[in-house]
Amino acid sequence: MKTRTPISIYIAATIGLTIMAFEMFASDSGYFSAPFFWALILIAIILLMIMNSIGDMIENESFSRLSEEEKKQYLEEKKIPYYQKLWNSAFKKQSATEEKDILIDHGFDGITELDNSLPKWWIGLFWFGCIFCAVYLTAFSFTDYAHPEAEYTKESKLMLASIAEYEKSAPQINLESAKYSADNIAEGQELFKTNCVTCHGDGGKGGIGPNLTDTHWINIKEKSLFKNVFWMLENGSPNNPTMRPFIKEGTITGRDAEKIAAYIYHINQETAPITQAQGGAAPQGEEVKWENGNN
Repeated sequence: MKTRTPISIYIAATIGLTIMAFEMFASDSGYFSAPFFWALILIAIILLMIMNSIGDMIENESFSRLSEEEKKQYLEEKKIPYYQKLWNSAFKKQSATEEKDILIDHGFDGITELDNSLPKWWIGLFWFGCIFCAVYLTAFSFTDYAHPEAEYTKESKLMLASIAEYEKSAPQINLESAKYSADNIAEGQELFKTNCVTCHGDGGKGGIGPNLTDTHWINIKEKSLFKNVFWMLENGSPNNPTMRPFIKEGTITGRDAEKIAAYIYHINQETAPITQAQGGAAPQGEEVKWENGNN
């Protein structure tokens, strides 16, 4: 008759598996504060305690049917702590007498083979890996758990929501308060691709709209290039209705316009212009010498 596994092991394993299941299938990580989670844990513990009580009854009945020698052996074995047994089964070497019992009846050149069982910790890890693999593949196949795309989409929504919340309370950017920052160039480039590339071409080389990398400009409303671009994004072109007042229409915010203006300043003042020989549009308007500075 074997000694039973302590109930604490079953409780710890049940709690661990429950947390794993919630991690994989719950829509968010706030389940720790949900009453349903703790009610489920409590019910599981109660059921485990009932199962343990039934196990005690079965154990007592089985013990009463043992011989005196078997009872003595069982009680001696039960005195050894459970974790000590696990340690012994994993690392304790068998004695010379025990080796004779597991010696396989063949050998070669003085070398013999023992019929050792695999360590229990190794078997436990093997089955844990198999179970985890099955659960993980099921969750990956039928839920959004562990999907990089789903995690990216979720985080993007949270980020956009936080940005929208910040925009509500943050001071609005206008022509007077807009300032150039090199940190805005990368985001400005992405906003340019979304809102401006259709007319002004990749990298601002021009197309339907004028080349934004050369020194010629049709609309000159401000003394600095950065402010002039912001003015155009806010008010549109008086000469061409295709260049709409993006800010006033609500297509972009003043903060977006600040970033786009930073990008256009960068491609016009800090990089070489895209000439006609390189695929750029021919100059339009008049040549401008902007004031020094980018604000």
